[in-house]
Amino acid sequence: MIRCDRAMPRGIARLLSFSSGTQLSDPRASASAAALLRLTMALGLAATIAQAQAAPAVGHRPFPAQALRGELVVGAVPMALLNGQAARLAPGARIRGEDNLLRLPTSLAGQPVIVHYTREPSSGLLMDVWILNRAELVNEPWPTSPAEAATWRFDPASQRWARP
Repeated sequence: MIRCDRAMPRGIARLLSFSSGTQLSDPRASASAAALLRLTMALGLAATIAQAQAAPAVGHRPFPAQALRGELVVGAVPMALLNGQAARLAPGARIRGEDNLLRLPTSLAGQPVIVHYTREPSSGLLMDVWILNRAELVNEPWPTSPAEAATWRFDPASQRWARP
């Protein structure tokens, strides 16, 4: 039994009484509750389908145009090597794994990984880092320096770079 402090709207009360297995005495009310249940289920299914269609394709994440590709080796946090050069992680740096879940920098210590990354504009520290999965690794060419990114063309819809 469902208890509530406020009065429940009539349609919801019918739906709950129908879905809980109790039969309503009036056949028209029972049919109405069944129709309301079907409508609720259809709306839930439509919302689920819309959410699935809005999700990006499996394995492909959208990257910003300023993201560059490189090899990252995290050392003693916040220190790291980026393409063999010393680099630092920003205090609020986000590292996302191949599955797009956040990873702790210490879980990557000493492991070289191919990444896309952005730098904080004011300090040059590494801000956003995405460890690339197999589908993203084959997306080439991808610029490795700001000079390349400045001269190449980026299509955000297809996530492709074109050399001049």
